[in-house]
Amino acid sequence: MYYKNVVSGIFIDRPNRFLAHVKINKKIEIVHVRNSGRCKEILIPGTKVYLEKVAKSKKRKTQYSLISAYKNSCLINIDSQIPNLLVTNAIQNKDILQINPLLKLKREVSYCSSRFDIMYENISQKGFIEVKGVTLEKDCIAQFPDAPTIRGTRHIQELIKSSQEGYNSYIVFVIQMKGVKYFCPNDKMDPEFGTALRRAHSLNVKIMAFDCTVEKDSIAIDQPVETIL
Repeated sequence: MYYKNVVSGIFIDRPNRFLAHVKINKKIEIVHVRNSGRCKEILIPGTKVYLEKVAKSKKRKTQYSLISAYKNSCLINIDSQIPNLLVTNAIQNKDILQINPLLKLKREVSYCSSRFDIMYENISQKGFIEVKGVTLEKDCIAQFPDAPTIRGTRHIQELIKSSQEGYNSYIVFVIQMKGVKYFCPNDKMDPEFGTALRRAHSLNVKIMAFDCTVEKDSIAIDQPVETIL
């Protein structure tokens, strides 16, 4: 996936989840942050970041969206809107889940009290796919979540229910960077999510993780990453 009109800047601070101050061409701009997570280990004052310049409108008052940032020498994409689209495209073009040929692939599908990212159907099975973007890395280990997520735990519980009803369902973690050794749940931050994820694995919900190649103006799913539960 490619971004248009990408510019660089220096991160200053983040007054709330949705906005940040970034110095761009010697001018301090208020920019939109495409990630409502904490990202505290990434968005540090003085960090080099990349932004997509977009047209202003009545619905949008900021001219830039923050899409990626460096953590040491590693460029991490923090755009939470992109993992769903990446997985959808990679299923269609690379068959990363080995579920092709497909009869149906649909995004944003309701089930019980959840809205799952993707629903698929082929000649032998159908199921739901929930996609989680991962931006947290510690000692080359990718982890999720970076903040407690009641919603994420509910998604897992309802994927378990779908599996018990005969669906062949998946949780796909998109690690929005390169260079990690493996993925694991962040039990210290949210032990209930980790417990739910392990239960899902034991009840035949498939759990997969992939890293990404990240450039200043692009991101693409690359290789499977080992998941350790």
